[in-house]
Amino acid sequence: MPCVAVVLKGYPRLSETFIAQELKALEDLGLTLKLVSLRHPTDQTIHPIHREIHASVNYLPEYAYQEPWRVIRALIHALGRLRFKDAARTWLRDLRRDFTPNRARRFAQALVLAREMPSECRAIYAHFIHTPASVARYASILVQRPWAVSAHAKDIWTIAAWEKREKLASCGFAVTCTQSNAEHLKALCERPERVHRLYHGIDFGRFPDPGPKQGAADGSAARPATLVSVGRAVAKKGYPVLLEALARLPADLAWRFVHVGGGPALPGLKRLAGDLGIASRVEWRGALPQDQVLAIYRDADLFVLASIVTADGDRDGLPNVLMEAQSQRLCCIASDLSGVPELIEDGKTGILVPPGDVAALARAIESLVRNPDHRAHTAALAISKLRASFSSDREIERLGNLLSSL
Repeated sequence: MPCVAVVLKGYPRLSETFIAQELKALEDLGLTLKLVSLRHPTDQTIHPIHREIHASVNYLPEYAYQEPWRVIRALIHALGRLRFKDAARTWLRDLRRDFTPNRARRFAQALVLAREMPSECRAIYAHFIHTPASVARYASILVQRPWAVSAHAKDIWTIAAWEKREKLASCGFAVTCTQSNAEHLKALCERPERVHRLYHGIDFGRFPDPGPKQGAADGSAARPATLVSVGRAVAKKGYPVLLEALARLPADLAWRFVHVGGGPALPGLKRLAGDLGIASRVEWRGALPQDQVLAIYRDADLFVLASIVTADGDRDGLPNVLMEAQSQRLCCIASDLSGVPELIEDGKTGILVPPGDVAALARAIESLVRNPDHRAHTAALAISKLRASFSSDREIERLGNLLSSL
């Protein structure tokens, strides 16, 4: 099996369990991976699965001025390569259209990657089609080895069409995690057969079925409901919408809300919960390792994710937390957005609401909290579909074959 250099924006990250799951599964298939991270980790802990990944990690200079001699040595090394002019022309063409310090940093990182990439690596594979793909693309020209990309959400919807089009033209293949993403990328690609939809899927060995929930809550004083949401506190997750919906719930409905995740918007969300008068019912758990998140899923009665499309076009693709919640027989409410309807059939395997619709979200929450039998029925249908169509084993084998064919 081949050796592949995997370019990541940051590693390890608690918010990117789907990447860790993929890396471990690729190693289990027999691929040798060399991880390349554009940033150092910032989380205070890691998931258990990160300890099971054997690949070494090379941290590139986050900023050229922090390790100038490392960048200079890489530049001198690159000047002697036949394809340096091609790489430099590609970068300068990009720089003219996107004249930012970020673009300059990516070329410096690509130079270092090209110099330090092990000779046994026969291909480069980047997670995210924005900055990691830029580094992978420039480095692939320098070392004259093929590259591929996995595209997800923000990286697709917040970069220019010209950039996606040119990257898709130069890579060996692109994979993406929803059908809606795949259709968008295929429309930009001269060879649409290069674009493959691969769901991240769920590893049922790590998320075993806990069985039907006993004594489920109904929102009465005797059986209050626990609502949970897992996601970074960033604009596209729509947490202000969710908090406002919670504040609209009837006074006789007993509930508490647990949020899991870090993110820059947390202080503002806590203030909003106070302004809405619901702070005493909200728990902010912060970013947690996967085993603790799993325990929270099992203790909860309902999962809610109120994603929106932000002003710059950023949006979710198909959040893995929805699959994780369904695997634990949690009924899910989510926004009718992007790839979410590929997982959740409204009224059958969950409830979909229009993005940003506070009133519709509040009605859906109240209805499901008051009806535990309906929640249980919906959750049972959801886990059946999940097992039939979203197993990670099948998808990872397809990815392994694609990487092996580069």
